[in-house]
Amino acid sequence: MYPDDASTRTNSARLAGSTTSGETSDEIQDETTVARPVRLAILDDHGLIVDSLSTWFADNAPDFTVVIGVTSWMDLIRSPDFPVDLVLMDLQLGDSVSIESRIRACRAAGAKVLVVSALDDEASRQRCMAAGAAAFVSKTLTADVLVDYARRVVHGDRLPRHVPSRHDSASDAAHHPVALGSDAHLSGAEERALRLYTQGYSTIEVAQRMDVGYETAKTYLRRVREKYAKAGRPASRKAELIRRAAEDGLLE
Repeated sequence: MYPDDASTRTNSARLAGSTTSGETSDEIQDETTVARPVRLAILDDHGLIVDSLSTWFADNAPDFTVVIGVTSWMDLIRSPDFPVDLVLMDLQLGDSVSIESRIRACRAAGAKVLVVSALDDEASRQRCMAAGAAAFVSKTLTADVLVDYARRVVHGDRLPRHVPSRHDSASDAAHHPVALGSDAHLSGAEERALRLYTQGYSTIEVAQRMDVGYETAKTYLRRVREKYAKAGRPASRKAELIRRAAEDGLLE
């Protein structure tokens, strides 16, 4: 038996009302989350590549927004838009900062890293993956394939990677030469705590690697921030602290 028109209109109105009220909770929140574009940074020492990729993402990948497009490491971390969600990073840049330090600094700031390289060799791939990169791909990829890799990285897909021992990581951080020319005048212990912290170690892990108590490590990092602030170089946020370390050559 078919319902009459009046009852059909009444039921339709009820269904519309229930759907509207339902969409004001989790479903709308989910749609809002999905709709937010991924904030992307492109770092390559060839400006033409930066411009070309930026244009391609803008025209073909609406789920991404290129907020930073630069040709140098310092320009990336000094950008007010840093940190971002994902950094497409060239392996070889014309500076003295190693790829491992660049990756660790980005990861410590909360950004994922996808390394794009003309050197598609296993040794370079292992270095990058061990430092925390989410993927290592060749520059010979087409733009659409690169975007697919970027989406997979954002969604949490990772390639198998070799993880260095905790001892090796601590040893590397502890034996860097002292940087010259910093106006913050950090002590040796404060500098070492800063190096470890900007590599992605938590305060507890910094304490463990320095063989000191948690409160002592916390004090070292607090003093670092205070000294940079007194020098007119704010470092209250982790991203700012990474910038200060990079400016003073502590991420080499």
